[in-house]
Amino acid sequence: MELKQYFGVIQKKWWLIAIIVIVAMAATGVKSYFFTTPIYAANAKLIVNQSSGEGGGTLNTSTIQTSIFLINSYKEIIKSSAIMNKVVEKFPDLGQTAGQLSARISVTSANNSQVMNLVYEDTSYAKAAEVVNAVSTVFKEQIPHIMKVDNITILSEADMTATPGPINFNPIMNLLISFVVSLMVAIGLIFLLDYLDDTLKTEADITEMLDVPVLAVVGRITKSDLKKNARMKALQNSKVGDGQHATLNQ
Repeated sequence: MELKQYFGVIQKKWWLIAIIVIVAMAATGVKSYFFTTPIYAANAKLIVNQSSGEGGGTLNTSTIQTSIFLINSYKEIIKSSAIMNKVVEKFPDLGQTAGQLSARISVTSANNSQVMNLVYEDTSYAKAAEVVNAVSTVFKEQIPHIMKVDNITILSEADMTATPGPINFNPIMNLLISFVVSLMVAIGLIFLLDYLDDTLKTEADITEMLDVPVLAVVGRITKSDLKKNARMKALQNSKVGDGQHATLNQ
């Protein structure tokens, strides 16, 4: 199939492509604006540093590397029931269970970094900020009892006065993705329908399929053509009838 034939297939079914794209984008818009619950994320940063005891003022490669290794353990400790139960006990106003807190909080750290980033997601940013700050505070207080070392410092807490946008609400991007995907699906569908259609529609199809020359072509006649021809014949008959009448005297 040549490039012109591809464009011909698309041109014949452009209305189907338009319908699929419009329906897909309309559905995406409705889903984005009316059926998406906004989710907000609040984060706090902690740093794992050397113990504040004797010799705490000296930093070297080994102590920094040890702190980095500890972060992997701290990621699990933060989400453990030992910390979450303390958060629920100390901050009952949060209205969350230990399981809910553990499921919604995530802890990340950059490679070769002593900084941990705590992120909590909720349908309310104020609630998310309150929870992540509470978890940071409790974790800092409990780590000396769990690990027997005081090496956690809170670098920054979530700003309770901030008004960030939801992390799962980007209707423009959703519409763009919907447009691209639906357009690709629509084009693929019309090519599939064209491939499955084995009827002969043009002289070129007959010549290619049967390898014989075309001697005559019957044009397509529509209902409007038939009605037009009928009106013309009726008009001609009426004119002929008017010219052929004669009187009895003749």
